[in-house]
Amino acid sequence: MLRLLTLFTLLQLGCAFAATTASAAVSVTDAIGRTITLPQPAERVVALAPHIVENIYSAGAGARLVGAVEYSDYPMAAQSIPRVGSYHAWSQESLTALAPDLVIMWASGNGMESLRKLESLGIPVYVSAPRDIEDIGKMIRDIGTLAGTAAIAQNVADTLDQGFAALETQHGTQREITAFYEVWNSPLQTINGEHMISKVIELCGGSNIFAEAPQLAPVVSREAVLQSNPEAILASGMGESRPEWLDDWRDYPFLKAVQKDALFHVHPDLVQRPTSRLLQGANVICAHLAGMR
Repeated sequence: MLRLLTLFTLLQLGCAFAATTASAAVSVTDAIGRTITLPQPAERVVALAPHIVENIYSAGAGARLVGAVEYSDYPMAAQSIPRVGSYHAWSQESLTALAPDLVIMWASGNGMESLRKLESLGIPVYVSAPRDIEDIGKMIRDIGTLAGTAAIAQNVADTLDQGFAALETQHGTQREITAFYEVWNSPLQTINGEHMISKVIELCGGSNIFAEAPQLAPVVSREAVLQSNPEAILASGMGESRPEWLDDWRDYPFLKAVQKDALFHVHPDLVQRPTSRLLQGANVICAHLAGMR
């Protein structure tokens, strides 16, 4: 009987501990240095950008997601989440109707006026502003902490960090291959060295020919590309299919990238969204450049 009473007492203490843990306050520091503290893990989360939605699922917190914006299409489960507008024009009425206990917003995409508006409503807000590869893992960990799924999030983030580190070890010290990343053809748009895609190219042993451009995503002239004469051209476009305009560079047979048959397509969602899928995109870019050595 004493053993049964002792076991019963331990079970009671265990349940009490679990309840206390589940309701314990959680705290993180967001991308702009604000400390976000919740009295308990969030149960109703609204995400104001597609990349945020993906990272919420990666953190194991998809079940807590109650609102998202247009183009939040990955993973498939995200497509059924109620919409609150677009990332640049979200609806305050739609958002508040969902009664969120946490909103995760995108600093540059949503604009900082969104933060002031949300704070005036008394809703806790975590600000995302990913610029470096490492920021993806940090964001996933932070979401896991705020949503009570820290163990899952930690595992995913660690796997990402290890994957990027392995690619850098394998490719980062190889001979640099000059590369042009073509976001779009008309106008001809690329990225500078501060952009996360450029950092992936560098990790893979490449050198972005427009790394020194002052704008994050500058419009450049065709003549500037021809003068730089890159060894590889990487292009994304708008979907899974290789954009037809990538082959327009074949009109310039003197280009090193044309001579080396190095006109490569990379799925935009793998590199243009700062999510865990960036590791897939990095593997694709590294494989393309490694095949040229």
